[in-house]
Amino acid sequence: MSTPTTSAKTTWAIDPTHSEILFKIRHLMVSNVTGSFGSFEGKVEAAGDDFDGAHVSFSADIASISTNNEQRDGHLKSDEFFSAEKFPKLTFESTSFKKIDDENYELTGNLTIRDVTKSVTLKAEYGGQMGDFYGNTKAGFEISGKINRKEYGLTWDAVTEAGGVVVSDDVRLILNVQVVKQ
Repeated sequence: MSTPTTSAKTTWAIDPTHSEILFKIRHLMVSNVTGSFGSFEGKVEAAGDDFDGAHVSFSADIASISTNNEQRDGHLKSDEFFSAEKFPKLTFESTSFKKIDDENYELTGNLTIRDVTKSVTLKAEYGGQMGDFYGNTKAGFEISGKINRKEYGLTWDAVTEAGGVVVSDDVRLILNVQVVKQ
C-alpha cells in the first residue's frame, strides 16, 4: 500500500527591517498624508517556492501608527478612529493568492480593523527572489490597493468653514514586503 505524497510547505516570514507598511489618505482633498505602522508581523505559507495559492497572514500593532505628527497619531489611536486600546491590532488572512503572470498576483483576504472584517482584493507585484549575504533566500512584493475607511468603523469626519472635506473616505495601501524563507 503506497502512502499519499504531500507537497512540501515553505514558510516565509516578513523581514521587518526590509519592509514597510504604508497608507495614504487625501487631506483637504488637495494633498496626501502618509502614515505607516512600525510594528508588524506576517508570514506566507506556500507549496514549494511558488507563491501561487499561498496563504498569507499579517498583523500590525495599532499603537505603532505614525504620520510624523504626534497629535494626529494620538487622534488616530483614539476611539474616533482605530480605538487602539480596545482593538490593538489590525489583521489580514488571505482567502486567495492567485498568480496572474510572472510578475503579478491578486491577493484576496479578510481585513479586520477594529471589530469589522471585510473582504479586500489587493494587487501584489512580485519582485523576485535573491540570496542575501547570510545565505538566506528572500523574496519581495509590492502590495497595493484601496479601502474605504468608513466601512471599518473609522467614521470621524469634519468639514472646513468653506465646506471642504478634511479627510477622504478612501485610503490607499502600499506595502513593500520582503519575506525570508524559514
